[in-house]
Amino acid sequence: MVESTTTIYDVARVAGVSMATVSRVVNGNANVKEKTRQKVLEAIAELDYRPNAVARGLASKRTTTVGVILPTITSTYFAAITRGVDDIASMYKYNMILANSDNDVEKEEKVLETFLSKQVDGIVYMGSSLDEKIRTSLKNSRTPVVLVGTIDGDKEIPSVNIDYHLAAYQSTTKLIENGNKKIAYIMGSLKDVENTERMVGYQEALLEANIEFDENLVFEGNYSYEQGKSLAERLLERGATSAVVSHDTVAVGLLSAMMDKEVKVPEEFEIISGANSPITQYTYPTLTSVNQPLYDLGAVAMRLLTKLMLKEDVEQNQLVLDHEIISRRSTK
Repeated sequence: MVESTTTIYDVARVAGVSMATVSRVVNGNANVKEKTRQKVLEAIAELDYRPNAVARGLASKRTTTVGVILPTITSTYFAAITRGVDDIASMYKYNMILANSDNDVEKEEKVLETFLSKQVDGIVYMGSSLDEKIRTSLKNSRTPVVLVGTIDGDKEIPSVNIDYHLAAYQSTTKLIENGNKKIAYIMGSLKDVENTERMVGYQEALLEANIEFDENLVFEGNYSYEQGKSLAERLLERGATSAVVSHDTVAVGLLSAMMDKEVKVPEEFEIISGANSPITQYTYPTLTSVNQPLYDLGAVAMRLLTKLMLKEDVEQNQLVLDHEIISRRSTK
């Protein structure tokens, strides 16, 4: 399809009005006579004129565009959050530009620079980690930013999350109540605030049950299916009888490897995953999971971003949404 080369000048010429009048009609300015407005609209329809968002942004200092950065576009977890972002963006007449960072800090820096150079009105950042350089860039940016599924330790950047500490505590407690004493915890990097919160919740549950903490049962990783598969052997060698896994994709990999080894789930090994993305219901057995309201996380984040972009009053910019544990067949 060839891009239209019709300009605002062409519309003004056909309608017999000034370019300023066309601009007022396009931007919904009420200070235009109805007869004149109709002439402009007819010219726009005749010429199939589509206003250039970037050009309009240069004049209004708004592009009605938000940039969304996520670590992997293939993740059902981030896809579910993004759907919430997109629906609210559409509701408020914002276009969305999606960028995949591949969990690469250098690529994230380039994506962020590209968004800022394109003068997006706001940014939604979803990351499996928040590098200090990226954090500084986001914090110092004049462009509003909201984090989702990521915590700024200093709480200077607005964010939307669940209570990861409580979710980890509840998940570990459930496995303890089922008779497990060797409970592994599989998560992302402990450099990330949300994972340190998970670790605290995990250790609190063990302490309450008088179970000694074993650092050999804690695994940091990269959120991949392959990582989950590769950990099965090590878990069994270390005597683990259950695991809390912060990322669903890793939990699915672990479950698959256990089934390959003919380890019965949940009779011989129990698994709780961390986000309740759709894949937790596609496995056999289905996965017990922390039900993060993924769509709502994205929707609330985008609504918060609209308030920041429109300079509306924001009473609270560190939002924590409710979660629950959905029991399925990977636990007793």
